[in-house]
Amino acid sequence: MDRRNFFHGTAAAAAAGALAGCAAPAGVQGAARTPFAVASTYIPVVGSDEMFPVRRIYCIGRNYAAHSREMGSDPTREPPFFFQKPSDAVQNVAIGTMPDHPYPPLTKNYHYEAELVAAIGKGGRNIPIGTALEHVWGYTLGLDMTRRDLQQAMGNEKKPWEIGKSFDHSAPLGPIHKVAQTGHFTKGAIWLKVNRQLKQNANLDQMIWSVAEQVAKLSEAFELFPGDIIYSGTPANVGPVVRGDVIEMHIDGLPNLSVKIV
Repeated sequence: MDRRNFFHGTAAAAAAGALAGCAAPAGVQGAARTPFAVASTYIPVVGSDEMFPVRRIYCIGRNYAAHSREMGSDPTREPPFFFQKPSDAVQNVAIGTMPDHPYPPLTKNYHYEAELVAAIGKGGRNIPIGTALEHVWGYTLGLDMTRRDLQQAMGNEKKPWEIGKSFDHSAPLGPIHKVAQTGHFTKGAIWLKVNRQLKQNANLDQMIWSVAEQVAKLSEAFELFPGDIIYSGTPANVGPVVRGDVIEMHIDGLPNLSVKIV
């Protein structure tokens, strides 16, 4: 299934917008008449014909101590921080497949980052940590692909570094597994290989901020809605890939995800 699906008719567009938690302009009720169709993004749901509608993609930075240190930060003092990717950055990766992943323009240092991804099914503001996991609808595994040279150049100039993180195809994702199928992920191996060589290798319990804490912290700054997804951080040993490389990532309890850089 292609990552982008176009709405057919204004009624479908209005319904899908409501499902994703989007608001229409004040005074607009019912179906909106639009000059053109706009793509929407969905992630397949395992064991179902349902599709998870993606509203926003949140990503936490430097959430494993070793990775924080390799990026030049002090994990004992740094509060959590988040950035976003556009929803149409999603590249759906079906179970058991290895789709082509395009090497992006402008970069000469293209990095992988393996991450557990939480899918939000119930929104809210100022969500307590103790009930935060009740808002998680499902999980998958994903790659936060990064144009590292562009990210670092912008950081050095104290400019926003969306250009390094928020570009086309920068969010390869497996299908969503409902919590009822998997339970919550608080521990278990997470690893990534490039051309069968192990590069990243850690345990989910090494996160500085747990998924529950991330949901709670995010909801202090943003109202969360169904359809939001959260990339929960990557372990140490991020590194470059080039055309022809094959990435394989694993999280205990989920099917592996693989892509080939082209």
